[in-house]
Amino acid sequence: MQGKSRRKGIALAVIIIAAVVAAQMFRGGERARAKTPATPASVPVKVVLAHRGDLDLTLKVIGRAEAFSTVNVQARVSGQLQSLLFTPGGQVKQGDTIVRIDPSLLQAQLDQALGNLAKDQAQLDNANTIIKRYQPLLGKGYVAQSDYDTYKANQGIYTASVKADQAAVELARTQLSYAQIQAPFDSIAGAPLVYPGAQLTANDTSIVVLNQIRPINVTFSIPETGLDGIKATMARGKVPVTVNIPGSKGAAMEAELNFINNAVDATTSTIQLKAHYANDDVRLTPGQFVEVSLPTTRLTNVVTVPVVALQNSPLGNFVFIANANGTVEQRMVTAGPTTGAQIVIEKGLAGNESVVTDGQLLLVDGTHVHVVTDNG
Repeated sequence: MQGKSRRKGIALAVIIIAAVVAAQMFRGGERARAKTPATPASVPVKVVLAHRGDLDLTLKVIGRAEAFSTVNVQARVSGQLQSLLFTPGGQVKQGDTIVRIDPSLLQAQLDQALGNLAKDQAQLDNANTIIKRYQPLLGKGYVAQSDYDTYKANQGIYTASVKADQAAVELARTQLSYAQIQAPFDSIAGAPLVYPGAQLTANDTSIVVLNQIRPINVTFSIPETGLDGIKATMARGKVPVTVNIPGSKGAAMEAELNFINNAVDATTSTIQLKAHYANDDVRLTPGQFVEVSLPTTRLTNVVTVPVVALQNSPLGNFVFIANANGTVEQRMVTAGPTTGAQIVIEKGLAGNESVVTDGQLLLVDGTHVHVVTDNG
């Protein structure tokens, strides 16, 4: 019994000693951790420099593409439509023959005019021969003055007839040339409005509509309040106009402002403008809706940052600024106009500050950060 009690006592003493040692080690570890400060977490962010300089405000409106020129092709002579030499919806070149009218009647009129000219020319030649023959005899008294005067009058009559016949020939020849209609410019042909066999009336019957689309116009209207800014921009030089097709993934098209209407529409308080676009790629079709943006008022010596940098709070707008010591500062700012992806900061920034554009949700004033790039 005494041996068992002694062994129990020894085991209890070992457990107590182990507990004491463990407690001391734990306290030592706690003291060591207390002496080593915890390293704060660093938040990855993206930054850009606030920019100070001039900025053109941008006006965005909806517009439409408009053919540079539109021609409603009509016959200049009456006759039966013989053939159409264009593909509906296809391209035609300037000078290409696109319509033929039956030339039979016009050719007959020309032949008749040529016949009259030949007849009167023969009579004129005869009158000239008579005058040439009798003029020397008049002075010798071999020809009566009255007869000579008659010959002279006939010469004048036939000369006038020949001139009239020549004019009639030119008219008939011109009329005959109208039996073929040429395209006045490079264009796109619409659907035929009449078909071969139809009777055409001069200057009345429409045959086809041609639209010139290279170049093409982009027509849009702006509020009259933006007119002063547009005129100021024009005074500095050419005004670029950016054109986008809604929903298109293609690059924006760069046009140039070339027309401001001469009056404001009093019913809408807007004024019509047009921009010129080369349209060599034929991306625009007349009547097509487009999104238009163009510079208006120029702000000088202003600070701008990306719109995504601006944050909101109950106290107002603010941005996070990345400091050189690796922390961020929450800076209250006053925002101004927005143009594109940039916003003007009227108060709060001097320019050249490193402004956070991504990662703001994990930030508060004084948070440690490290800057990352798009490449990681």
